[in-house]
Amino acid sequence: LAWRWPGWKKPDLIVHMIEVRRYCEADRDAWNAFLENSRTPIFLFARSFMEYHRDRFTDHSLVICDDGRLVAIFPASRHGDELISHGGLTFGGFIVGKHEYARNTLRYMAELFAHCHHNGIPRVVFKQNPSFYSVVTQDETDHAMFLMDAEMYRMDTAFAIDMQCEPPVPYQERRRRAVNKALKAGVIVTESNDFSAFWETILTPNLLDRFGVAPVHSLSEIRKLHQDNPGHIRMFEARINGALYAGTVIFETPRVAHAQYISANDEGRRNGAIDLLFHVLITEVFRQKRYFDFGIANEQDGHSFNTGLMDWKEGFGARPFAHRFYRVDTSRHARILQSLGLVEDADPN
Repeated sequence: LAWRWPGWKKPDLIVHMIEVRRYCEADRDAWNAFLENSRTPIFLFARSFMEYHRDRFTDHSLVICDDGRLVAIFPASRHGDELISHGGLTFGGFIVGKHEYARNTLRYMAELFAHCHHNGIPRVVFKQNPSFYSVVTQDETDHAMFLMDAEMYRMDTAFAIDMQCEPPVPYQERRRRAVNKALKAGVIVTESNDFSAFWETILTPNLLDRFGVAPVHSLSEIRKLHQDNPGHIRMFEARINGALYAGTVIFETPRVAHAQYISANDEGRRNGAIDLLFHVLITEVFRQKRYFDFGIANEQDGHSFNTGLMDWKEGFGARPFAHRFYRVDTSRHARILQSLGLVEDADPN
C-alpha cells in the first residue's frame, strides 16, 4: 500500500517556459553571481578569467532561464559546427544551482542540446569536470551522456589528495627522504607576486627543452589573470640563499588547491626543493582545503601515462579521479526527456 500524508492530492502539471540563449555582455553580473552559488563555484568560469583569451576563441557560452530565472550556465566556444565546453579551459561542464534537483538539471540539459540542434550545431564536446571540484555531486550530467549514447572519446586522470581522508594516505619513502634532504640544504619556501623569475628561468626553458612548447599562459597573461582574479592565482617558490630552484602556480578554488604549473631545474630536483615546496603547500598553506590537485599525468589525449610523473604525484598521497570528455550528437536530445516521462518517442527520425 502507498502511504500518503493527510490532505495529499496529486499535483497539477506545471508548465515551465525554458529559454536557452547565447551569453551577452549584459549577462555578466548575473553570470558571475550565479556561479558563486552554483555546484561548481570556481573562478575559471568567471568572466574575468574566461575572457582573457577572447581573441583566440569565439565565445559561444549559453545561459538557461526557467520562467525568466537564471538556472544554468554553459561555458563554451564555437569551433566550426562544434560547440566545445570550453576550448580555452581544461574542463567546462554544465553548471547548475547548488540545490537544484536532478530532474530539473536533466530537463535543462535536454533544452540546451535541443537549442544546439535547432541552431545548426550537430555536435557538442562536453568536458566534464573532475568530481571533486563540485561542492554538490552532479553525476546526473554523466547520466545524460549515457542516455544520449554520447561517445566518451577521451579520459584523463587527475591525481588529487583527499585532505580529509582518515587515516591519510602516507608519503612514499622517497618523498620523505627528498623533503629531509631539502631541509638540510636550507631550502626556503615562500609566496611571491613576481612571476617573471619562475617563468623566464625555469618554467619556459623546461617546457621548451622537454616538450617543445611554451606555457599555455604567457608571462603577461598570467600577470593579468593574477591581477583580475585576486586571491585565486598564487605562486610559490623554493630558494636557497636567494637562488630559485623550483616553483608552482596554484589556482585556488573554495575546496581545491590546483597546481596549474609545476617546474624545477635539475638542481631543484636533486636537492629536493620541489618536494619540500609541495610538502609545505600540502601540510601548511592549503591544509584546510578538501582536495589538493596535482593535475593529470596523461599524454596522447589520455591514451598513455607519464609513469614517472604519476609516481611522483602518488608519492604525496594523491590518487586518481576520472576526467571524462564526451562527444554528443545533439539530435538525441529528446532521449533525456523520454527518460523523465515527458515525451513518448525520442527517435529524431
